[in-house]
Amino acid sequence: MKEDTTLPLRNSATNLVFGEGSPDAKLFFLGEGPGYWEDQKGRPFVGNAGALLNQLLYSIKLPREEVFITNVVCYRPPENRDPLPGEIQSCRKWLDRQVEAIGPKVVVTLGRYSMARYFPGETISKVHGKSRKVNGVIYFPMYHPAAALHQGGLRETIKADMLKIPELLAEAAKQEKAEAKQQPKQLGMF
Repeated sequence: MKEDTTLPLRNSATNLVFGEGSPDAKLFFLGEGPGYWEDQKGRPFVGNAGALLNQLLYSIKLPREEVFITNVVCYRPPENRDPLPGEIQSCRKWLDRQVEAIGPKVVVTLGRYSMARYFPGETISKVHGKSRKVNGVIYFPMYHPAAALHQGGLRETIKADMLKIPELLAEAAKQEKAEAKQQPKQLGMF
């Protein structure tokens, strides 16, 4: 990704902010884009929104190291503006490769730009907290933690949505177990 000169935000940012976390994560968080601190440190969700995300993970007894966290764009947009459609599209191939390599069972979108990838044409106020299963993966939209920092009333909504995640992980594990049982066994010749 660092060598990809087609990524439009690379010249205005300080660092590439690649995803981080467990390469075997069952739970994949997809944010919108790096902010100031993420750009400075080259790590996703390390600013105030990241601190809130860490608290939310703690509330469901899930260490940050056991999940994978990234964004729809890997470089900070200038002045922390929203990512543009072309910028999101230019990072898509890299994001697709991350998702494919990790193979999560649950993808949580944080904010409307990451939500739009899996819930096109929807509004976050209508679909947050409601899961959708596509090709064996559960997609679950939530408000971005930064929204709760700017609009205190959303904090309880985000907390309530986060509390649904353990149930989604349990559902995914049950599905994975059922699929494993359905795998045909190869018969021996004798």
